[in-house]
Amino acid sequence: MRRLHYHLLDVFTNERFGGNQLAVFTNGRGISGDLMQRIAKELNLSETTFVLPPEDPANDWKVRIFTPARELPMAGHPTVGTSYVLAREHMVSVTPAQPMIRLEEGVGVIPVEFQFVDGQPSLIWMQQLQPTFSPEFTDRQLAADLLSLPVSDLADSPVQEISCGVPFLFIPLASLKAIQSLKFRTDIWERALQQYGEVFVFTRETIYPTSTVHSRMFAPSMGIAEDPATGAASGPLGCYLVQYGWVSGSPARIVSEQGFEMGRPSFIHIEIEQTAGAISRVRIGGESVYIGEGSLEI
Repeated sequence: MRRLHYHLLDVFTNERFGGNQLAVFTNGRGISGDLMQRIAKELNLSETTFVLPPEDPANDWKVRIFTPARELPMAGHPTVGTSYVLAREHMVSVTPAQPMIRLEEGVGVIPVEFQFVDGQPSLIWMQQLQPTFSPEFTDRQLAADLLSLPVSDLADSPVQEISCGVPFLFIPLASLKAIQSLKFRTDIWERALQQYGEVFVFTRETIYPTSTVHSRMFAPSMGIAEDPATGAASGPLGCYLVQYGWVSGSPARIVSEQGFEMGRPSFIHIEIEQTAGAISRVRIGGESVYIGEGSLEI
């Protein structure tokens, strides 16, 4: 019987019991993909990661990411949180003079940058892929029905799927009241919208004046009823906000507040750079809080 050690932390928060939970197994050697999936289902967190030696020695580590239902090619809070653990456990050498590491994920190499406060790692940034915009989703009644809302609660802005590595269907809402009162209809998703595995909902109205948007995310295809903080969606969210003029500047600096309806307040930082009017760089970042550690006997 093998004992597998893991670290537990909260990501996209600077307070315990906020943000999004993550389990990180820093030694994934010899664990099959099937067993990784079963472990992720056993822990039943939004994501669980396994750290492996890199395939290319020019990179630092390889990271495999699992939800309770499936493996992901990339994800935000697992990348940020795993990077935090790697630095905490001295598995990477990062300093203010050398703040970068490179992680191998399913979509390729992910550059990660550490910011420091008083010499200690603080905000951690991951770069995401360039955005891919799908055609506009035109059945606004169906989008409203999915959320148990009238069409009048949708904002006057496109409903659209966008991906920076993982696709999400983005549904903009007109008010904080609407986003707080919605009820996600899994039956409608199963009947008519399974081609959209993840649904991201947001509004300009926020709880905190320092936030740009208030967000919620539902991922039935991942086995996640609702996610308290979604980094993989935040890159394309920032691209949406820039594309449709909700924010401006280069880099456009955005803060998405999420998880409040779940009692796990989260804050995700987003930066979108443009060159000659086109999006040229997508980054998301956040803080992490270490909660503890444990082990499984397999």
